Amino acid sequence: MKTIDEMLHLDLLTREQHNEIAAWIARAETPEEILKMPAQLWTAMERASEVMGIDKDLLRPPALDATGL
Repeated sequence: MKTIDEMLHLDLLTREQHNEIAAWIARAETPEEILKMPAQLWTAMERASEVMGIDKDLLRPPALDATGL
């Protein structure tokens, strides 16, 4: 939820999209149910994720000097 809140704050999602996505996630009991989110909401999240560089962050190798993880 923190990520979609940030997407809203950065004006990458509309208030309506944010509310619909948040409600869908809250109702979903499994990750599989989240994956059934309507296509227009997935598209909005994908665009926002791309602007935020989320995929690049997830694919970056961990820092070799990372400690305490």
